[in-house]
Amino acid sequence: MITVIQVLKILNEKADSSQLSGMARYGMSVEKRLGISIPELRATAKKLGKDHRLACELWQTEIDEARILASMIAIPSELTEQRMDDWVKDFNSWDVCDQVCMNLFDKSPHAWKKTIDWHNREEEFVKRAAYALIACLAWHDKGAKDEQFIELLPVIVEGADDERNFVKKAVNWALRHIGKRNMNLNAAAIKTANDLLKMDSKSARWIANDAIKELQSEAVQNKLKKNK
Repeated sequence: MITVIQVLKILNEKADSSQLSGMARYGMSVEKRLGISIPELRATAKKLGKDHRLACELWQTEIDEARILASMIAIPSELTEQRMDDWVKDFNSWDVCDQVCMNLFDKSPHAWKKTIDWHNREEEFVKRAAYALIACLAWHDKGAKDEQFIELLPVIVEGADDERNFVKKAVNWALRHIGKRNMNLNAAAIKTANDLLKMDSKSARWIANDAIKELQSEAVQNKLKKNK
């Protein structure tokens, strides 16, 4: 049984501090980061296999790459609501937030509930997590019904006036991914975007214009018609 100390040794051997300045330019927190790429972390996760105990121990190290790795080896069915609430409060960077949502949280049986629980939270990365989770569910949950996403469109509207960069980009991401699932949701997402254009909010208008540009694009429309 591999220990957290052994895994940290592996991560430190892969560390490349020369990557940190570039990561910082992309808005990533580098205070507790080693400088390891996502492909490197995925390769490590593949070798480790699923290990929920180890994932929880890696999270406690507070190292960004260790936490991303934790999201890759944790077992979604063993993830409690309390664990999700505890981890989301630790998010300190947009990439950690998004990686945990797409690698782990969106596969949890609590995922849909957490989009509601977190979308009105004041903490920037907790609120981002709610919308990143919506985007990831729209991307990965092939069995979800259209109605489940239509019920989340008011949540999109509620978050659209948040001017914080990491929040508004996640709201936009969520709206675009809903609108790329199928023609029905495409129309619903575009209608929501047009409603956002009427709001007295620069953030809402940016979200709307960017979403409409992609969702009405020839590439997206042709793909949706082909998959109809």
